[in-house]
Amino acid sequence: MADADTQPPPPGDDTDDVFRTIFQAYPDSLLVVDSAGLIAMANAAAATLLGYTVDELVGLPVDALVPQKIRSRHASYRKVYGQAPTPRPMGRRMDLTAQRKDGTEVMVEIALSPLQSHGLPFVVAAIRDIGAYPRVQQALQRARYSEHLAQLGRLAVDTRDLQVMLEHVPSIITTALQVEVAAVWLLDGEGQEFALVSGVGLLPGEHIGTRMANTPDTPLGYTASRAELLVIPDYRHETRFIVPPLYLDSGLASALAAPLSDRGRVIGMLSVRSKEVDRFGVEELRFLESLSSLLATSLQRVQSEEALSHSQRMESVGQLTGGIAHDFNNLLTVIQGNLQVLEESPTLADNGHARQLVGAATRATRRGAELTGKLLAFSRRQVLQPTAVDTHALLQSLTGMLLRTFDQRIRIEVDAAHGVASVLADPVQLESALLNIALNARDAMPEGGTLRFHVDMCNGLPLTLREGQGTTSGGSYVAISLSDTGTGMAESVKERAFEPFFTTKEAGRGTGLGLSTVYGFVHQSRGAITIDSSPGRGTTVTIYLPAVREAPAVASEDEVVEALPVGLRVMLVEDDTEVRKVVQLFLESLQCKVVTAATARQALAIMKAEPLPFGLLLSDIALGAGMRGTLLAAEAQKQFPHLAVLLMSGFPVNPVAADDGDQIRWEVLRKPYTRSELSRAMARALSSA
Repeated sequence: MADADTQPPPPGDDTDDVFRTIFQAYPDSLLVVDSAGLIAMANAAAATLLGYTVDELVGLPVDALVPQKIRSRHASYRKVYGQAPTPRPMGRRMDLTAQRKDGTEVMVEIALSPLQSHGLPFVVAAIRDIGAYPRVQQALQRARYSEHLAQLGRLAVDTRDLQVMLEHVPSIITTALQVEVAAVWLLDGEGQEFALVSGVGLLPGEHIGTRMANTPDTPLGYTASRAELLVIPDYRHETRFIVPPLYLDSGLASALAAPLSDRGRVIGMLSVRSKEVDRFGVEELRFLESLSSLLATSLQRVQSEEALSHSQRMESVGQLTGGIAHDFNNLLTVIQGNLQVLEESPTLADNGHARQLVGAATRATRRGAELTGKLLAFSRRQVLQPTAVDTHALLQSLTGMLLRTFDQRIRIEVDAAHGVASVLADPVQLESALLNIALNARDAMPEGGTLRFHVDMCNGLPLTLREGQGTTSGGSYVAISLSDTGTGMAESVKERAFEPFFTTKEAGRGTGLGLSTVYGFVHQSRGAITIDSSPGRGTTVTIYLPAVREAPAVASEDEVVEALPVGLRVMLVEDDTEVRKVVQLFLESLQCKVVTAATARQALAIMKAEPLPFGLLLSDIALGAGMRGTLLAAEAQKQFPHLAVLLMSGFPVNPVAADDGDQIRWEVLRKPYTRSELSRAMARALSSA
């Protein structure tokens, strides 16, 4: 019936019964609609999809199956279509929505087959539920998991309160995986027992504080002894450990458990349980593994902070962020890479809803990368690109933006003479630092006031600054001061102002990374920063940066990058399996011939054995135990002098800094990165080889 070329059977012909049988048995939902827009026939599949009986559908206006918000538009479209009906094949549009009898909506694609050319005043509509497509389901599932991972990543950066993290994790898991039970367990200091610290859907008899022995005959103990993800397809057939009778009595059937590790030592466990047998597949395993890695990193951070005194905390958190950045940037590389591949998939080309989900997840990864960048700024480990910055021009541009966005009750004054020397700093980071301070000043003047920028020259730094902040370099400095007439700070607040995650703002209005980011940027730029404030007197923040009279030569940002040669042979070395798969997909889409390795020694062995030479070595710097990427690059170029090298890293690496005593003389591509960023970096590496 869905074929416009099918001839209708003559009345009374035996084939009429055959065609009606085929119509009813057809797997797609079929509706025959007359010229008035009324449903003349419907098959069983349509009744199931739309929540009606077949009898209820017959005689129903087809417009009733369209969501209310677009019903009038659909009626107009149907009227125009009725004047010149033409066949429309399946797949032409995949952003259509049908409304069921109960008011819920379902994403569909529709084929139209007019029968007017056969003398019949009907149109046959064939309807498919695209949500049932396996590839679409998988794409939507991955996008949903990515969004939930990004949610936890934001929470990990935004909060210092470990309890907040622990309470949110089970709800994130149950929402993402759509399961009944999720729990977080932490191992005691002696490693004897696991204690339940948070959970959703806990069973009768389970409560916060419930303990389970860390022995191989318990579910958690068995998982801890293996230190790897555990999948339990069916509790009824489990023989590796003793299943608590409570689980079976409550109808639980399958489970996942992921250990939380700190430097190779199990410190806790994520436990997920479902009433559905064999509920968990590969995607669920990857999601829980990534989530456990994020949570474990957060646990390490909080425990490290608690072990530090106030005087040590500033520097120690700076060291800790390197590890957080590496783990988080690797996760973001996998998430962002898969999302980019998914976004370009033909399956989603016309699927508006799925593309919205992918877009939301992509934006979340970018926010995650930005938050990681803020932590790196505090730790003084982000890669800066210092140039000579005209402070007068910079402040004119910045204050122009502030005047357009600030409350009109806040007056802005600028005292920056043209004759003041430029500063040597990263212009983007400097503008961001001044903006951070200005926003804090705005928040301190809710009823209005004056924000004043002042620039002055200094011959060296005051001795107190050199001693208190570790700055010893002499020479000329430019002092940039921002003063407000706001509420000011108490001494106790001023002492902690540069501390990461410290904020006096209400929940949801700040991460506590603003001034700590400024602190890290200024010190990485060989400068210093001071705060002068007291309650009721306002606040003055002064940044001291090295002065420079002449601007250094800067390479043009409009440099044209040559296209990569087709069939370029690339040796890819990455110890993280998921990252390696994403990068391999990127390289193959760039028409490269890719050979992969997980370790440096494996890569060298492959390169020696391969009959054809490689054009490029693309290697992560941190390759776990054994030879690092820098040593691999040096050894590979010694054996293959014409080999181009491109390094990549999730750690905050400065290309001009020393690495284990050896200077990094190759370009370093920071994770996470897009395919186009990888392509440009490869082209630069090839051109400089």
